[in-house]
Amino acid sequence: MKAIIGGTGVDRDKRFLDGAERIVTRYGEAFYTSLDDIIYLPRHSPGHSVPPHMINYKANVQALVELGVDTVISIYAVGSITRRLSPGRFGLVRDFIDLAFSRENTFYDGSTREVRHVPFVEPFDRKLGALFARTAVEEGHSLAMDSVYISTNGPRLETPAEIVAYRNMGADIVGMTLGTEAALLKEAGIRNAAVAYSINWAAGLDAEGISFLEEESIDRLVGAIMSIAVKTLAKV
Repeated sequence: MKAIIGGTGVDRDKRFLDGAERIVTRYGEAFYTSLDDIIYLPRHSPGHSVPPHMINYKANVQALVELGVDTVISIYAVGSITRRLSPGRFGLVRDFIDLAFSRENTFYDGSTREVRHVPFVEPFDRKLGALFARTAVEEGHSLAMDSVYISTNGPRLETPAEIVAYRNMGADIVGMTLGTEAALLKEAGIRNAAVAYSINWAAGLDAEGISFLEEESIDRLVGAIMSIAVKTLAKV
């Protein structure tokens, strides 16, 4: 079984909303829809009702395990720190830095499973990412490659000084959800390709302050990414 996980902007797509079902796991409840052999899981629950630091990531990932999902394309709205992935573009995430705190970010906490230290030399599935990239090119899209995502805790946005520090740490884009989610997907043995799309320049990098893309532009980006994701999963 294949799945697409969507958050800001993406979870407005009707495929994440129509006929939503609830599943109760050992870690709590999660919500999903199913269409044409693809599971659509809204990261923030239906209606985008849960902020990043309060998402039950373990329940979401465990739900995918119980639904038999082995391959995921996860999609993230981000702010741009460098021009590797500038506002209005999308691309693949190569690596991440996780600065989020006070989250349930591992299945191996000693309570229900043995303790393990899962290698993260390759956080994302290269073959799945390459297939997504080829599909994007076939559809006439250019995409950014090899972005490094830095995860903050949220829900507040970052300060200009923090963004300078994050750039010095090697980050290209900033968001609030990937680090926790990607870690759990990796622990669960689910293949994952992470796709990010930028909706703004990060704090201190825009003369107007924080200026987000208009909803129409976001909808176009999301539409393109979703089309590529569905076609990619059909080839797996």
